[in-house]
Amino acid sequence: MNEAPMARPNQVRKSEIISALSLALDLTEGQPMGHCVNCCLLGMRVAQELRLSESDANDLYFATLLKDTGCSSNAARMYEIFGGDERKAKREVKTQDWTRITFEGLNYLLRNVRPGRPPHERMMAIAQVALQRDQQAKEFTDIRCERGAQIALQLGFSNKTAQAIRHLDEHWDGKGYPEGLRGEDIPLLSRIMLVCQTMEVFTPLNGVMDALDVLRERRSSWFDPELVRVIESLEKDAQLWTSLQDGSALERVTALQPSEDERPADDETIDSICEAFAGVIDAKSPYTHEHSQRVTRVAVAIGSAMGLDDKNLTVLRRAGLLHDIGKLSVPNSILDKPGKLSATEWETVRLHPYYTQRILERINGFQHLAFIASTHHEKLNGTGYYRNLRATQLPMESRALTVADIFDAISSARAYRAASPIDQVFEIMKRDVPHALDASCFEALKVVASNISELVPANQNSGD
Repeated sequence: MNEAPMARPNQVRKSEIISALSLALDLTEGQPMGHCVNCCLLGMRVAQELRLSESDANDLYFATLLKDTGCSSNAARMYEIFGGDERKAKREVKTQDWTRITFEGLNYLLRNVRPGRPPHERMMAIAQVALQRDQQAKEFTDIRCERGAQIALQLGFSNKTAQAIRHLDEHWDGKGYPEGLRGEDIPLLSRIMLVCQTMEVFTPLNGVMDALDVLRERRSSWFDPELVRVIESLEKDAQLWTSLQDGSALERVTALQPSEDERPADDETIDSICEAFAGVIDAKSPYTHEHSQRVTRVAVAIGSAMGLDDKNLTVLRRAGLLHDIGKLSVPNSILDKPGKLSATEWETVRLHPYYTQRILERINGFQHLAFIASTHHEKLNGTGYYRNLRATQLPMESRALTVADIFDAISSARAYRAASPIDQVFEIMKRDVPHALDASCFEALKVVASNISELVPANQNSGD
């Protein structure tokens, strides 16, 4: 088999893993990959100017990389209300305040509420959203910020890091969310993150000068006036602004690792990060609740039955948890669509393993894991995606992960169909054995699925 060389992921630092995985958070926010990393680099430069303590700088470093971990949690709700590509709507929120009764706010709604639907339906939906805009904006922010703070604590970061994430969208004038804090009542790290986030979003659009103009316009309304002054003082730092646009920010951010992060991450830390991001992935749609965890348990059970050693099972487990991280690039208008996908929509779905590969391969020592994770839709006869690999190119870990993913997909409810009973799942899968699915893995699946009840989704028996 053409198997990628085994790597040593235990030599990687926590900051390197999180900075790479933050690229997936950019996707679900509709931002170019590198947005969180750029914000982190800018935040560290502001921290330097403010002479923050080492502890506060460390908290800011990870809070900025993790600021959007809760964003997948409100994606389905945003799609439910807006009825369009929620990633586009989220991207525009960074540049326009849709909650204000302005021409700009109305245009935002016209672009993002029920696009493609009949005019009368759109107008009614836009009116409904406009009437409830404050309540809905608070709801979206509450969901995202609360979940992001919880994930930071789950990963073992400080309460200061968690609170920085929770209050990211508070405004200096008290008109932000989730609590309407005002002025210096807003945590300093949150204030830094908001001004850096806004600067990072506007700089690629029209340059540093125009981005600074936006900050000046919102000084004392959105932003701490002193922080706007600090950003203004960085205007001549050509290396900083070049790094935000030439793709070198990830390398610079990795080099700025906090002193507490100098030693390689241990296995427990790596596993906890993988599990936390599996939760981020599965929160994107109500139809993928705990999907990554179930696929992982099935894949590892199959791999164990096939005789994989502990090292390969560890790779398989982590690949299972992160296999769908590229799916954060797919809008809920596609993920939750009850009808047949168009050719363009299907192509978007087909690309998600490509993004999984791109994100995970950025992590030193994760190259083999990235390969395994990105092959979960490949078939032995070359009919899979995204690379149309064939049997000789697919190691046992890939084969086990594919079988596990298909098993969970068919046995779980989706927007377009109910869950299938186990016997029917096996009948459907059997049609692809052995030409597309590995026969040994399929036989192992039937054994482990009958022995481990928690491998079967909770909605399977009910058919809901």
